[in-house]
Amino acid sequence: MASLLAAAAFFVLLHLLVSGTRARDAITAKIGDGPYMGLFSLASVAGLAWLGFGYAAARTAPWNASYWDITPLTWKIQLLLQGLAFLFVVVGLTTPNPTSVKQEGTLSRPDVVKGMLRITRHPFLWGVALWAAGHLLVNGDRASIILFGAMLLLALSGTTSIDAKRKRALGPTWHAFATQTSNLPFAAILSGRQTLKVGEIGWWRILAAIVVYVGLVVGHPFLFGVSATS
Repeated sequence: MASLLAAAAFFVLLHLLVSGTRARDAITAKIGDGPYMGLFSLASVAGLAWLGFGYAAARTAPWNASYWDITPLTWKIQLLLQGLAFLFVVVGLTTPNPTSVKQEGTLSRPDVVKGMLRITRHPFLWGVALWAAGHLLVNGDRASIILFGAMLLLALSGTTSIDAKRKRALGPTWHAFATQTSNLPFAAILSGRQTLKVGEIGWWRILAAIVVYVGLVVGHPFLFGVSATS
């Protein structure tokens, strides 16, 4: 348990206390943005690997008690959440977005706010949050709570961290974009600042998300040893 907790703490705190904070600004001022990104990426990969190995070991440990059971209803809700999660993740990764790494230049485009960005300016992170929440719903054991709870916390806090970082770096340019969009999915649409235009998302992106989702559902028993549908 100690190793898994340490891995979760390392991975979350690495992002909460460094990425998107003034500590990052200080580090990049000293060593430059390129070296920082390289070191941060290495640390993130190492932390994620540590988290994965720690979770695998913890699943069969005697202390890994479960606090809630899976039901047919929670399985169905989980499948729906995962579908939405991969839609947000895949579309988010393939849509030009000024909140993504090295894509601040997209703010100069007059049509930057379109498609998924009308729904949320952080589609990838909200996808991760939905993925983590869905897994928590059907995995009530201590190891899963630590792993997926950490990922949920990181995804949600990451949205505000990125907003703060972009605001410091881009000032009025960022403000203009932020006032047209929302962090919380559909908030800008419900407030009347945006309208939903599904066609702008790109049908190929939606199809790619479906393919990835179906592939992972089918491959889940082989990749993780557990069925995703029962």
